[in-house]
Amino acid sequence: MRDSLPETLPSGPRAAAWLRPLWLAAGAACLLLGVAGLVLPLLPGVPFLLLAAFCFSRGSPRWEAWLVAHPKLGPVVLDWRRHRVIPRRAKLLAWTMMALGCALAAWRAPWWAASLAALTCLCVALWMARQAEHAPTP
Repeated sequence: MRDSLPETLPSGPRAAAWLRPLWLAAGAACLLLGVAGLVLPLLPGVPFLLLAAFCFSRGSPRWEAWLVAHPKLGPVVLDWRRHRVIPRRAKLLAWTMMALGCALAAWRAPWWAASLAALTCLCVALWMARQAEHAPTP
């Protein structure tokens, strides 16, 4: 099954057989968080999708192939793997949702929870800002 993946995907080290279910479960959890993060404020989706792809590469070539072949989710993962690129649209969507989530947390959550959410979102936003938006031109 690994041979059916595109050549541009790196072949990561495979986990021991007893670890594969754990990698698969972690990948599934990250995938759910990533998809939820695409529509929920305060939860960044792209980092969780990238983490899901990483976990699936260790635990399940079939799930990894499904994720990178997905018409909506796959291009973000492939851009990251090939060029370490996060598209501007994904960044803007993530920043907007995190800002809305932080505003909601500041309004409804205790000060310590709102502060923790804001600090976490700030760290993620700064990390995303440092990532390239376009693949390098040859």
